[in-house]
Amino acid sequence: MNNNFPDINILPITAQNINGALSIGGCELNNLVEKFGTPLYVYDEDTIRSICKQFTAEFNKFYQPTKIEYSTKAFSNPVVNKIIDEEGLDIDVVTGGELAVAIASNFPPGRINFHGNNKSEIELQEAIEYGIGTITIDSFHEINLLEKILKKKSKIQKVMIRVSPSIDPHTHLLTTTGILDSKFGFSIETGDAEEAIKRVLKINSLELLGVHFHLGSPIFELDPYVQAIEYVIDFCAKMRDSYGFKLSRFSPGGGFAIGYLSTQLPPNISEYAKVISDSLLESCEKYNFNPPELIVEPGRAIVGRSGVAIYTVGSIKEIPGIRTYVSVDGGMGDNIRPAIYGSEYSVIAIEKINQENNNKVTISGKFCESADILAKDVLLPDLTSGDLLALPSSGAYCIGMSSNYNMQVRPPVLLVKDGIARLIKRRETYEDLLSTSINID
Repeated sequence: MNNNFPDINILPITAQNINGALSIGGCELNNLVEKFGTPLYVYDEDTIRSICKQFTAEFNKFYQPTKIEYSTKAFSNPVVNKIIDEEGLDIDVVTGGELAVAIASNFPPGRINFHGNNKSEIELQEAIEYGIGTITIDSFHEINLLEKILKKKSKIQKVMIRVSPSIDPHTHLLTTTGILDSKFGFSIETGDAEEAIKRVLKINSLELLGVHFHLGSPIFELDPYVQAIEYVIDFCAKMRDSYGFKLSRFSPGGGFAIGYLSTQLPPNISEYAKVISDSLLESCEKYNFNPPELIVEPGRAIVGRSGVAIYTVGSIKEIPGIRTYVSVDGGMGDNIRPAIYGSEYSVIAIEKINQENNNKVTISGKFCESADILAKDVLLPDLTSGDLLALPSSGAYCIGMSSNYNMQVRPPVLLVKDGIARLIKRRETYEDLLSTSINID
């Protein structure tokens, strides 16, 4: 058994090289393919639990009290939610659908935070009826809706205000959320954040706990957190002095990066925890605040590394002197990230780990779009049709952002642990695709 192979640092922690083939969670991936087919997504339970424990331990080492809140949009699934619950983490949801998944998993309502920039009246009603712990307000429209709903129910709802600090985290423009030109949050710079706090403080049915911001994702640099935390705490101090605002809860969001390429690894969890904790403590001391409860919201960082996507090679097309296209049976329908974000992935030939990676190829999907490229110009062994390829770090924002484009069915999802594979999401069928169609005859 040889575990010293490329990409070991971005694969699930249980990854092993067994006789030249990749194994995860005690399950050889080629054997899983024989039973479940491809495309196939495999999640490692030990990796999810380990990372949950790391977040809890590292942040609480530097700052107490800290709550870790898993952002379910990264991968929303009842079984995963139960693991998150067992590990003592909270969750956040951004739609009624994600809330429905949380309810289906019997997740404690008091430990759920409802995010999102355009919550509907129905979604807010459902959340309040379930007894949701916190709603993070994102618009004046939402303030009005909450006041209307709560007046009818004679209830008090705990809320936070999402603010925009106008700070660039130096990540992809389409995943940057804390700059001025953003659909998310109340801008501090324009005065909207101040107006939102003024309004909420006047509404008896709303209990304002604190503020939240989110800079974007994935964030490889630590300094943007430092800048944003001081700026937002300075703003909170002005709100305290002007309107009596009390800061009992503070969230710098998430955005923690993971390694998609073994050559581009992010800071470790401890580094994120220390910088965020030190910055918050220093800012609270500077502006005379008692340290509030810290809420951090990892999504990608919890489940990203745990997941591996598996595909079967189909056609191979060589354009001499230009490029060799290796087409697989999935693509942008199950992983849209390379097409819209330019995201890069490593690729592993599952049954040829011990062979030399001496061929430069581009891994293309089967969808009718030129942008359907999963990995460009990667080095792999000699490939033939039928070979199996794995993309590490596919646990976040792949299945969650998947589609039925070209009427392709979505792939199944397995959870592996100790040699046992559990099906936690079945493969869709053509009947599923047709189930919502209306017969016009």
